[in-house]
Amino acid sequence: MFSRFSKKHSIILMLVISSFSFANNGHFKSNDSTKVLVDSLRPGWKEFNRASLDISEVAFVNWNAGGSNSISGLFGLESGRSYKKGHLVWENRVAARIGLNKQQEQSLRKTDDILELNSRFGFRKDTISNWYYSANFSFKTQFANGYNYANSDSEPISRFMAPAYLFLGVGTVYGEHIEEFSAYMSPLTLKSTFVLDQDLANAGAFGVTPAKYDDEGNLLKEGRKYRREFGILLTSGYESEIMDNISVRNELSLYTDYLNDFGNFDLDWQVNLKFIVNDFVKASLGSHLKYDNDIKIINENMETEEDEVSGAKVQWKQLLGLGVSIDF
Repeated sequence: MFSRFSKKHSIILMLVISSFSFANNGHFKSNDSTKVLVDSLRPGWKEFNRASLDISEVAFVNWNAGGSNSISGLFGLESGRSYKKGHLVWENRVAARIGLNKQQEQSLRKTDDILELNSRFGFRKDTISNWYYSANFSFKTQFANGYNYANSDSEPISRFMAPAYLFLGVGTVYGEHIEEFSAYMSPLTLKSTFVLDQDLANAGAFGVTPAKYDDEGNLLKEGRKYRREFGILLTSGYESEIMDNISVRNELSLYTDYLNDFGNFDLDWQVNLKFIVNDFVKASLGSHLKYDNDIKIINENMETEEDEVSGAKVQWKQLLGLGVSIDF
C-alpha cells in the first residue's frame, strides 16, 4: 500500500475524479459497433457475446541484424446478460482470456490468463431516481500455472484457484445510463482470497497465513488456504465512443479492509481502447495497473541463487493486439 496517507489518497482522488469527469464528457454516447447488445425474445433482457483472436508472428532468415523467431496468440471470450425494467436492473458478465508466446529456443510461455465473473443486482424506489440499492458479486481466477520465467527451475508461483478472489457486498450504485456508466459504493464487502494449492499456501502466498515449522524445518502446521477480509469497496466503470470507430472502456476498483491497515487501498485499474477496422478486424490497446499489499514480489538473488521476497510493488501490464473479433 502507499506508505503516506496524503500521497496515497491524493492519487486515489485523482483516479476517481478522472474516471467521473471523463465518463461525463460526451454524455455517455453509446457505441453500438463495439458493444453489440441484442434484444432477446424476453422483454427487458439484452445480451451480447464476443469471441476474439489476436496473433502476431516474427520470422528471420539470414537477417544480419539478428533476432529471434516468435509467435504469440491471445484468445478471448466475453458474454453478458442484462435486465432492466422499471425499478430493477440486473447485470451479468463473464470473461475469459488466455495468451501464449513461443520464441525460438524457449519453452511455451503464458502472456495472459484470466477467468472473471461479475453480477450486480440493483433496486430503486422509483423510476425517477438514478440511485439503486445494490448487491454485488465478483469472482476472479486463472486457468493455467504461472511461473517466474527468469528462473528456469522455478516451481509454479500461481495455479488455478491459487489465487482466486471473491467479492460479495451490498451498497448503492449510481447509474443514469447504467449500461455506459456506473459508480458503486459498498461499505459492507466481504473479500475472500483462496489459495487451493498447499505448497503455495504453506509459503504464505497472496496473503494467506503461512505454515509453521520447527527449528529443524519440520512442518508443524500447514498454511491456511483462504483469507477473509471485511471492508469498503468503491468501483466505477464506463464505456463510450470517443470518436468514430474508437471506443474506450474504463474499470476502476478500490478496496480497503476495516481491520488490516484501514485506509490503505488495493487498486485495480483497467483502461482498454478498441479500434474498429471493419466488421471483423479490430485492434486493441490496453493498460492494467494493480497494487495489493498482500501480494509480495519474488526475485532471484544472483549471488545465492535463491528466491527472495522483496515486498509488494505496483504491477503493470500493457497489451497491444490486432486480430479478429466476432459478435454472435
